[in-house]
Amino acid sequence: MAGVDRKFARRDACGKPPPRPVDRNPPRYFVEQWLRGNEVATPFGTHFETERLYESHRRHGMLDISALSDLSPDFLEAISEGTVAPFPCGRWAFLDTETTGLAGGSGTYAFLIGVGRITPEGFRLRQFFMREQGEEASLLHALAGHLAEFDLLITYNGKAYDQPLLETRYRMARARTPFARLQHLDLLFGARRLWKLRFDNCRLVELENQILGVEREGDLPGEMIPYVYFEYLRTREAFRVAPILHHNGMDILTLACLTAIVPAAFRSPVEAPLAHGAEMVGLGRWLRRAEREECALALFRRAITQGLRDDLLFRTMWDVGMIEKKLGREAAALAAFTELASCRNLYRLAALEELAKYYEHRERNYTMALEFTLHALELHDTEPLRRRRLRLERRVTANRRLL
Repeated sequence: MAGVDRKFARRDACGKPPPRPVDRNPPRYFVEQWLRGNEVATPFGTHFETERLYESHRRHGMLDISALSDLSPDFLEAISEGTVAPFPCGRWAFLDTETTGLAGGSGTYAFLIGVGRITPEGFRLRQFFMREQGEEASLLHALAGHLAEFDLLITYNGKAYDQPLLETRYRMARARTPFARLQHLDLLFGARRLWKLRFDNCRLVELENQILGVEREGDLPGEMIPYVYFEYLRTREAFRVAPILHHNGMDILTLACLTAIVPAAFRSPVEAPLAHGAEMVGLGRWLRRAEREECALALFRRAITQGLRDDLLFRTMWDVGMIEKKLGREAAALAAFTELASCRNLYRLAALEELAKYYEHRERNYTMALEFTLHALELHDTEPLRRRRLRLERRVTANRRLL
């Protein structure tokens, strides 16, 4: 009877057995059920790693992945202004991190670190994932070993964010940083030079869409990644982190593809296949700062014929005039300043002053110089312009007396 009593005691009033208790605390490490990869053991514990290959026959938007393996060792020399030594592209490490916060600091962890490399088979990506904070030392140890295979680090805003953050984590773990021996190219600076005048921002995802033509579907916004990771830590539901790894992988593949595009414009600026005038102006300004005025001038003139919005057009016309003046081509400079002086724009005053100086000092045509000075005074009454007007009036009067 005791056994029967126990049997029926397990049933509720409706005669059904009670539901089985739900395991609210599933096994700690079940990331492997959702992601291809392995638990990796190091002298400092364990962490999770996954690897995938983007085959060479595939495309990422407009770019064939196979084109990456054709990049020459000196491909990055121009964009780095000679600060990066020529290394084979197989020795380039494309790195990006996903972190527990966007502000950085000693309390921010890099829980996911992706490193991509160019291989003959395609683009290979390895991701180091920290399933809980106690795995950080193991992850950092494995990352350092992996980076020992490379000579050059390529990032996007990595000089300001990713590398300093990881160096902090290595110091906190009392481990030697792997970055001291690596040269570093931050592609963000080159991308900004090329595209900041064309796009409202130069975020990697924006350039991925606008330049490569990739439209991410269902992508996890970067600002949501820390919250999703903390939710994973709370629930241990591994499906939550799959979109984070996908986001990180897409960022690194896009970084590699943009590395095949941006430096090419700096290597051969005049021959670069640029489609938008704003890109030509951005590249021309970099060339001008590098004192390559002739190349800059050619790009500025191409941009003007290509079509520019008004504010960019007038600034570019001003740059054309100043370069022509520096190169001693007075007629070309005069034409640019005259055109600027003929309509309302931000550079009209400066153009009128340049014309006044030219006619006073080069042509000795004091009447024309005075006319341009008076026009300039109508736009902006300044003490130097008043002094110029008085000086020119005296010279015009003196010339009339001689006649």
